[in-house]
Amino acid sequence: MSRGGQMVYIPDDSDFSSFRDQCESLEGWHCQYNKAGVTVWSQGQEESCTVQKIKTCISCKDVPAETLYDVLHDTRYRKKWDSNMIETYDIGRLTVNADVGYYSWKCPSPLKNRDFITLRSWLPLGNDYMIINYSVKHPKYPPRKDFVRAVSLQTGYLIKANGASACILYYLTQVDPRGSLPKWVVNRVSQFVAPKDPIPSQHPQKEAMGELGDVPTDQGGSIPTGDLGHCDGLDPLCPQAMKKIYKAGLKYPEWKRRHDPGYKPWVYPEQNTLPSVSLAELSVQHADSLENIDETGLPEDHLSTSDHEA
Repeated sequence: MSRGGQMVYIPDDSDFSSFRDQCESLEGWHCQYNKAGVTVWSQGQEESCTVQKIKTCISCKDVPAETLYDVLHDTRYRKKWDSNMIETYDIGRLTVNADVGYYSWKCPSPLKNRDFITLRSWLPLGNDYMIINYSVKHPKYPPRKDFVRAVSLQTGYLIKANGASACILYYLTQVDPRGSLPKWVVNRVSQFVAPKDPIPSQHPQKEAMGELGDVPTDQGGSIPTGDLGHCDGLDPLCPQAMKKIYKAGLKYPEWKRRHDPGYKPWVYPEQNTLPSVSLAELSVQHADSLENIDETGLPEDHLSTSDHEA
């Protein structure tokens, strides 16, 4: 979502407005799943981009929008519910509503785990909230040998109040996990992330691949994995992933009462003690500038479902 694909910038009102429009619009989106309060859409790829856009939506009863907003910001609480996370931390602040952070998540063995460096920005808008991010490069945090550096082209949340004690959560993502993945991974992962009762698709070839749309092949490509907060390993095509956030929202108030209840630097910027980061230190992370790790020759090993449980 960087302007012109070259310049690092802090998202402004027009970017948040555009993101909200994408979340709420149905034009150009194909519904892949709609059951038990969770809906999943995919968007056809543009000729200029090989990475598919995915969005999901869940209705969260008994969870106010403000609470879910806190859940998605609170790094300490994330460790309680995000089983896919390996490590996450904030690197530095750019403004009162923008920072740079790191997130790494588990991939099924024998694949390498993935990580991100992202510029994240957030905007409370009345009773609604938005959090968006995209990948950047930071000179002090280069790609690590034990991870594949993935790229978030655009990822974020829209939390819409639905009365005083409920909300609707949208999650939209366009992520390139990098690497050339073997077919057996595509087939096995599809079993875990694909909805069991999808809405009939207008694209039978996509149904045959587990409703994953344009999934990776031996020729390389990308799985549309997602990110939460600074980037999360939960796949947006898995309804259980959204339900997991919902459950985290139900439990958060009690947890927060016992863990520094007044500390919310995303709400009270004067509490933020992160070092300042200058935009001049950052550059846009382009996928083609990263090493393309060839994982197509990896043998089919034990693939634990826990790696993809939501």
